[in-house]
Amino acid sequence: MLRSATFISDVHLGIQDFATEKSKQKELIQTIEKAAENTDALFLVGDIFDYWFEYKEVVPKGYTRLFGALAKLTDAGFPVTYFSGNHDFWLGSYFEQELGIQTRYTDLRTEINGKIFEIAHGDGLGPGDHGYKALKWLLTRRWSQWMYLKMHPNWGIGLARWASGTSRHYTEDIVDYGENERLIQYARQLSTEKEFSYFVCGHRHIPKLLRLTPSKSLYVNLGEWLFHRSYGVFNGEFIEIRQANGQVLLSELTFEKDITHV
Repeated sequence: MLRSATFISDVHLGIQDFATEKSKQKELIQTIEKAAENTDALFLVGDIFDYWFEYKEVVPKGYTRLFGALAKLTDAGFPVTYFSGNHDFWLGSYFEQELGIQTRYTDLRTEINGKIFEIAHGDGLGPGDHGYKALKWLLTRRWSQWMYLKMHPNWGIGLARWASGTSRHYTEDIVDYGENERLIQYARQLSTEKEFSYFVCGHRHIPKLLRLTPSKSLYVNLGEWLFHRSYGVFNGEFIEIRQANGQVLLSELTFEKDITHV
């Protein structure tokens, strides 16, 4: 049984300038190595890449060091799980077959040191957002992926980059709607149907801890790596949102209900 875990989402590798990307990937690798030293599992909770489409014989370039670090972890038996997000829902077989990473296209309910976790990237959850939900349904059909595969990789990856840019602008419109957030509404409703300790997600790019009244469940949004470089750590007793530089942004032990994000 797992006793602790690290959670990372919304890194969006591949979108910023070369120097920033190099620094970001270096910090990500260091964080992943810390995860292996200090926790029992790593959950990559979607949108690690700003775009990802895997052809049969081609994968996007530029992530050799990251892939090497992940393979080193899984080769040593350290479990890594990758959730598809709205920028990387075409994961293909590369992560499982080449890197030993378990991939998921649906939410996960799992137990960590006696605590129940509900883990999801967060796209398409909650009320409304029907246009995106319809688009995601369309793009995840096997026939649409088959058609996309017929496109030359230079064109296909370029189109994926453009499409991810439009989606990113949508999710980067960071307005904190408080408890009216779709994801918070979804998590609160779920907490009335199931018992769990934590609902861990990304997608909204706002680091946040929030108690889901009337239950005692905790909503945890991991934030993003474009600015905050934030991620979550559950040490077996409580959860924190930390930054790659080691600073603790939010802690379950100390956060106040009315000051729940950075």
